[in-house]
Amino acid sequence: MAALIWKGLKNRRWLSLDQNIYIPYYAAHIIGSYTMNMEEFAESAVHAGVIPPLVELLRGRLTWVEQRVAVRALGHLATYASTFPSVASHGEILELSIQLAMSSLEIVYSHFYQYVDRRLSYHCDLLTRGMGGVEMESRKAEEWASQLQCWSLQLINCFAFKPEFIPTICKPEFLVKLPGMWGGLVNENSPAGIGLLRTICHHKLGRGPVASCPGIIEALCNIASSSDDWQYMAIDCLLWLLQDPNTCHKVIDKAVPALIDLAEIKALGDQKKLGDSIVNVLQDCIQSQGTGRNSVSNHTKELIGELLNSKQRMKWEKNMPKEDLHIKQAAALVVKLEGNSLFSSGNISGAASKYSEALSLCPMRSKKERVVLYSNRAQCHLLLQQPSAAISDATHALCLHNPLNRHAKSLWRRAQAYDMLGLAKESLLDAILFINECSQSNDPDLCLRHNKVPDYAERLVKKQMRAAWLFREAGIKHGGVHYEGDAGDVYGQDSDDSEWETASESDMGNDGRDEMGDDDDDSEWKNEDESKDKCDKA
Repeated sequence: MAALIWKGLKNRRWLSLDQNIYIPYYAAHIIGSYTMNMEEFAESAVHAGVIPPLVELLRGRLTWVEQRVAVRALGHLATYASTFPSVASHGEILELSIQLAMSSLEIVYSHFYQYVDRRLSYHCDLLTRGMGGVEMESRKAEEWASQLQCWSLQLINCFAFKPEFIPTICKPEFLVKLPGMWGGLVNENSPAGIGLLRTICHHKLGRGPVASCPGIIEALCNIASSSDDWQYMAIDCLLWLLQDPNTCHKVIDKAVPALIDLAEIKALGDQKKLGDSIVNVLQDCIQSQGTGRNSVSNHTKELIGELLNSKQRMKWEKNMPKEDLHIKQAAALVVKLEGNSLFSSGNISGAASKYSEALSLCPMRSKKERVVLYSNRAQCHLLLQQPSAAISDATHALCLHNPLNRHAKSLWRRAQAYDMLGLAKESLLDAILFINECSQSNDPDLCLRHNKVPDYAERLVKKQMRAAWLFREAGIKHGGVHYEGDAGDVYGQDSDDSEWETASESDMGNDGRDEMGDDDDDSEWKNEDESKDKCDKA
């Protein structure tokens, strides 16, 4: 295989004959496939001299399709302890991979996607095996571009486990782009940029550069609070940064609000008692912080103090008589109903205050009731044009809910709040999960009528898919391209989103049956032009 790649690189006349143009691609593909899970094959490949020709493909000596299989093969070879030194001995591999991770989407867009009439025929054949038209080719190009970026990140990640390579990786122009390298929806199994950031933050050498980029910390907070599959990776990064005395003071004011919203998570993935771990780290931060340069702001101290008080309150309630807890629960219900009444009359600010009062009364163990109160208050914040507060309350509700991140109304409200802040990816993921929850719900107010997605949810998903499109930045840079399936909308230009309702124009109906025992209106889903915002009476 190595000899065939070299022949294609050195003899362009031979490469242009018959079907020879495909040979370097398939040779590199075979190397990657055979070394994927077999260390002995990887060792044989290295001894056979496959790395130098793969490096030439990685440099772009042919085209991006050969770069894709070359970075894949090198990533497999770098996975094994026995073959990594051979990969690392070619110092340019890491630099080339970093450049490819940053430029891969633009390369595929400008060299293939943008100009249909200039597409190389053998690229089209590789993508679709000669079957399918322009639309199929374009879809596969997005998938392959995503793979090109994600496999580049995987190769870099192999280097990131070694401290000696951290300085090369932790260049600000690369680090700031990592949170946005998520692969769209076609590579949902790849940890992408957030996975590499997690590896970097595991090293003391890596935490300093990450903490020095405020944009990265903000992005980590957004991912940690979202329904992203890799939410736990962002939480890990924030906790490691807070536990490091050299970086804690740089990130604590930004990280604390996001982590406090997550402090009621019981388990996330393989991590048990994650909420308790968050509380312990925040408590240690307060105790270890001194005065001067490393001091914590008063606002941050107050937030952590409130969190610790709530944990203390939970301990007190364990020793309270059941009768007293029932009284507190009943009082919270009365105040919540007062909030519902104020909301219905249009006094949104007053309703929010009542929901806050009800939360202070409601027993900590009454999780279902607290989910509803937080979700109701999130809706109030939406109507008051306070998206950050709405995200905080919706996140509280989603963390309390069982299963985690699956409370439909909170997902929908947070999706709208993310939209107000321009966080397209986070809004898209919540909106998709919201539709998924509705499709599985037996609640007459949540289930989809005739299996049809509500128009307003469909419009939000379409809007955010345009905004989070894999080639969006490349499209803006190179003049834009018409979006398939949405005639007239051009990437790189502001589309008219006037048809999309704001939070004050449409939301869901009631929860159906009050979780505390009272019946509510079993109103059906309504057309977005007919519906009115309602807080949950449950």
